[in-house]
Amino acid sequence: MTENKTGAGDLPDSGPEAGQVSEELTKCAMVVEHAIEHLLEENHAPLAVASALLGGSLGLLARTMDRDTILKILDSAVQSVRTGELQQAENDRRAGSA
Repeated sequence: MTENKTGAGDLPDSGPEAGQVSEELTKCAMVVEHAIEHLLEENHAPLAVASALLGGSLGLLARTMDRDTILKILDSAVQSVRTGELQQAENDRRAGSA
């Protein structure tokens, strides 16, 4: 098995590949959301579920990307928390499912 250490410049920003990534992201997000719902329905603690998902995500990033790209992704996530964007997205999600 070979590892692909993708750099940030390798991610498509526009064009046909961006649409494919977006579709792929949507499908992956749906699977992950379903898994989260299942685990919570099984009465697993939200912190345990989140920690397992975060740990698995970090492991996947480490296997497939270089350190600088991982840091850029994590910095973007931190900025989303700091600006309130993450909480707003959750509020919007909840409002849409109500």
